[in-house]
Order: sequence, then structure tokens, then C-alpha cells
Amino acid sequence: MKKTVSLLLALLLAMGILPAFAALETTASDPLSLWTQDCVAREMLVTYMAAITDESSEDYIPPIDRVAVFDLDGTLFCETDPNYFDYTLLVYRVLEDPDYKNKASDFERETALKIVGQNNYGLSFSGLEVDHGKCIASAFAGMTLEEFNAYIQAFKKLPMPSYDGMNRGGSWYLPMLQVVEYLKANDFTVYVVSGTDRFIVRGIAYDSPLGLPPRNIIGSDETVVASNQGDADGLNYVFVKDDALILGGEFVVKNLKMNKVAVIIQEIGQQPVLSFGNSTGDASMAEYVTSNNRYASMAFMLCCDDTVRENGSQSKADKMFSLCESFGWIPISMRDDWTTIYGDGVTKK
Repeated sequence: MKKTVSLLLALLLAMGILPAFAALETTASDPLSLWTQDCVAREMLVTYMAAITDESSEDYIPPIDRVAVFDLDGTLFCETDPNYFDYTLLVYRVLEDPDYKNKASDFERETALKIVGQNNYGLSFSGLEVDHGKCIASAFAGMTLEEFNAYIQAFKKLPMPSYDGMNRGGSWYLPMLQVVEYLKANDFTVYVVSGTDRFIVRGIAYDSPLGLPPRNIIGSDETVVASNQGDADGLNYVFVKDDALILGGEFVVKNLKMNKVAVIIQEIGQQPVLSFGNSTGDASMAEYVTSNNRYASMAFMLCCDDTVRENGSQSKADKMFSLCESFGWIPISMRDDWTTIYGDGVTKK
């Protein structure tokens, strides 16, 4: 088995042995132009790419095995404003949507109010992530997949509360989108493996600069049934020509922590070689990618240390920097490693 290259690269960088990548100084020819020139994470990724795409290198990886997995919230997309996209979507559906708020169940209202309490007062509730998943499933039950996507597209047009010049659907981390494009240009197959509901992630990615097909979007799951199925079990019902696929109203699984590893092998079917995350919910994914891998592999973790351009948290960032040191993950400083986050037209209020 080939040895993971992250520690070797880190040592070479620390010793000043790696080249300075002078060619990257010209931004027009630099696919990672939104990253600072002295960024260690960028240099490690570029050096890694040169090794694994060189057929004469012992670290060469055939294109079919070049698989990368990305978390969504806090890795590719704004994590909290004031909470996750899918949490704010539920609050809107249950407490604000004039077509639904009077139909919401007591459990849905209770869960939405917990999220509001978390947003406004920093309250913590055990099991909220699963309760939220159940409420997303029930609050949108009966919608066709097309109707659900249309609902998400409308929500994406709402302004971001903490930013000028950006709506909820536009909060992509531009330097990370460059990484996705850089990987695709080097024959990587890229997947999003998120804790957010799968159909919500697909809705966020729909008509966006991410440029991934729905089949490459993995997330938490709820049931899907045929519109004429009623209470019949799927084993006892046959899809007919006038059926539509609708949300079945039942929560299935929250795709976090070890569940991310399970779903990777179930749906992708092979061990990726690159992992990008930002929290302990991505730790299992990072460790799976870099443990006992037959290919050179690396795990990157974003550290939310930018409190000027982004809703960062220095204490959370410090914890992630410490975890990166302990586990051999490669930290990415949003403050120090990126020349921009959302682009010049976006400012934090």
C-alpha cells in the first residue's frame, strides 16, 4: 500500500524543500488564484496533484480512482447565517410561510422554536439534528420533487441576513469552488457528502456554480413514494404511468459522522483519496479517506477563523487547528489562505 503523502509534504514544506511555484504568480494561468501565494494547503494540493497525475510517479493514481468527497456547510457553502441553510428553511416553512404555518404540527413548531432559541440565545438541544430531519420530512410531505426544488429555489432568493450583496443561494466559498474545478480538470470525480437533506443539497446546487450532477450529491435521507401509492408498501405497489414521485414524510437517516463513511461505500463504492470538511461531523470521513488507503491520500479541514468577511468563530477555529495537528489533517485558514470568500461585491454587515 502506498503511504499517505500528507505528513511527507508537510515536512518538506517546513524544511523549505518544495519549490516556490513561481509559475503560479500569474493569476491568469492559476486555477487557484483566490488562494494566497504562501498558503501551505494550496502548495500541498498542487504538489499532490503533480505527483498523482504523473504516470512515472510511484504516487500515480488512475483517473478512475481519483475520487474526492466534500462536505457542504462550512466547506463549500456558508455554514451559518444565523444557522444552517436547512435549519433556516424549516424555520421559514413552519413559522413564516403563510401557506403552511397554520398547518404545522406541534412537534414541527417546537423544533423550529428550538432552532430560533439556538440562533438568538445560543441554546443547545440534544438530538436537534434528528428532530430537524424528521420535521423537514413531515413539513414538506406530499410535495413532488419538482415542487420541493421550486420551493428551495424561491428560498434561495431571499437575502442573507448578515451580508450585503448576497442572497441565500449565492453563499458559495469561491476559493473552494476553484478547488472543485481544479480537481475536475485533473480527472477527479467529485461528490458532496453532506449532513443536509439530500434533496435540499440538490436544490442548493441546482443552477449554481458548483457544476455537479444530482447523482454526485449525497445527504441525509427521507422517504420517497409514488403519488398514487397511498399506504401500500413499496414491495406491494407498482409504479404506473400517471404516478409522480413525492416526498413520503418519513425521515430515514442523518448523514453525519460514521454515517458519512457508510454512505460513501454504499453509494460511491470505493475509498476516495481526498476529503474536504470543516467539523467533527466530517472526522470519520477524513479518517476513512486517509487510513489504509492503497493510494496517496489527504484530508483538508477548513478553520472558520475569519470574523471580518465571514461569520467565523475563533474558538471553533482553534479547536479545528488543534484537531488537524493531532490527526494529520491539513488546515485551511479562511482568514489567511483566501484573498476573498464571496467576492468583492459582498460585505458582512
